[in-house]
Amino acid sequence: MTDEDLQPALDTDTAGPVEPVPADSAQAGAESSATDPGSPTGDPAPTGPPPDSYESAAQRLEEIIKRLDSGTAGLRETLDLVKEGRTLVDYCAAELEAVGKGLEELRLDELIARLESNGERSS
Repeated sequence: MTDEDLQPALDTDTAGPVEPVPADSAQAGAESSATDPGSPTGDPAPTGPPPDSYESAAQRLEEIIKRLDSGTAGLRETLDLVKEGRTLVDYCAAELEAVGKGLEELRLDELIARLESNGERSS
């Protein structure tokens, strides 16, 4: 193990270094925590790429709700899950709004087509 393989661990109570730990151990700890200790504001770490579909976002929301309902999530995990859930809800709402607008456009196109065909029959 080289010095490059060691990274200082952060004590979350004092926000100061405690002792060097192997890089892969520090990485594993970062993956299990949803916050980024390197962030100056303590903002949540990215939870991954945005969902690729409404369906995958809805499925993840169901998983989050089950986890929260289980009552076994700690305070920090609960906060992170709620933040992730809010992001997913916003994504789903935007998707539904886009689909709704698309449907409105289709209905308008159908109405215009009917009006035009009725106008042609009258002539």
